[in-house]
Amino acid sequence: MSIWPIELEIAWRYTSARRKAGKNKETGSKDGFLSFISSVSMLGIALGVAALIVVLSVMNGFQKEVRDRMLSVLSHVEVHSPSGLGDWQPLIAKVQQNPHVKGVAPMIMSQALITRGDVMRGVALRGIDPELEGNVSEIPKHFIQGKVAGLKAGEFGLALGAELAGILGVQLGDRITIMVPEGDINPAGVTPRMRAFKLVGIIDSGHYEFDSTLAVVHWKDAAALLRLDGPSGLRLKLDDMQVAAKVADELSLKLPGLWVKDWTRQNKNWFAAVQTEKRMMFIILTLIIAVAAFNLVSTLVMTVTDKQGDIAILRTMGASAGMIQRIFFAQGFMIGALGTIGGIVLGLLISLNIDVIVPVIEAIFRVQFLPRDIYFISSLPSDVRSGDVLTVGLMAFGLSLLATLYPSWRAAKIQPAQALRYE
Repeated sequence: MSIWPIELEIAWRYTSARRKAGKNKETGSKDGFLSFISSVSMLGIALGVAALIVVLSVMNGFQKEVRDRMLSVLSHVEVHSPSGLGDWQPLIAKVQQNPHVKGVAPMIMSQALITRGDVMRGVALRGIDPELEGNVSEIPKHFIQGKVAGLKAGEFGLALGAELAGILGVQLGDRITIMVPEGDINPAGVTPRMRAFKLVGIIDSGHYEFDSTLAVVHWKDAAALLRLDGPSGLRLKLDDMQVAAKVADELSLKLPGLWVKDWTRQNKNWFAAVQTEKRMMFIILTLIIAVAAFNLVSTLVMTVTDKQGDIAILRTMGASAGMIQRIFFAQGFMIGALGTIGGIVLGLLISLNIDVIVPVIEAIFRVQFLPRDIYFISSLPSDVRSGDVLTVGLMAFGLSLLATLYPSWRAAKIQPAQALRYE
């Protein structure tokens, strides 16, 4: 005696039927074909689910990796004034009153030109306090040559991003000229303001955009070059990066006359573009699952057409129209459930091991999927989120159930006398 309801048992037989040796080879061949197309439908759903999980995980990983590398150089919140803060020590005490603020450091930000021989590059000149910078960013940890302590006030030491140092062809100890937009007025006109700096460190943050444009000096040296009385702003590190926008709004009300911006606003266009791409990829890949669901419709319709004789016999034995409908609904349920579960397992296996799979593919075909100078990072990251997996699984399973409605309704409408007329 079966522990399954009779509808599920019959549905399973229709789904898993195989060609059997015997006298009735024609029936066995038909059953084998129906099982094959059921497997194809199941495989289509599984591949669609797996593809969607992998793509969403990779895009999540890409966003997280770039965000983390950005925040290793940037700060969660910045408070600044273009003309300088002047007496900035009391301001530190004021911003530290916010319970989310865990670190504060002075800064100076400016655009500049850096020259070495015949090479000239635009850079983001950043003045920092070497002793406090570790409280707000990971720049001190990114020094691959030299140390952040080498940036001493009055000695005009300079640290460059690794890519920028490579472009200029410089090494530690070399003299490099930095030119700022502000100029000096003299009888000959306006002359650019410039200063020679000594290279004391090279920084590799792993983010190409920063490593190719970053020039770091002591903030007092930057202030001397820019003729400022003090730092132009403060860099803040929070206990939770996700509350940066809220903290920035609170500080804006508390510090009138100063500009306050958080990391989400500094890179708003980039994060918005990634979110838009993720949303569009979700819609596009959902169509793959929809196509697989339509394939399930054709599979069940073919099964209903082929099993009209069985349906008529069941009806004459007392089966109700509802029972017939539940049989084919259960068949679609099984195909959709197995396909969805298989797709989730396959998608998770690929997503969790993509850091191993991609390098193997790149080595075999001698290609690089993510050039660092285009995509900021050179490895393909993955961040599997349970919410995405659950959403994809429920959506695929829901589409599979919708695909069973018409075939099961059609099976329930078959009249026994008409179906047995040509048997």
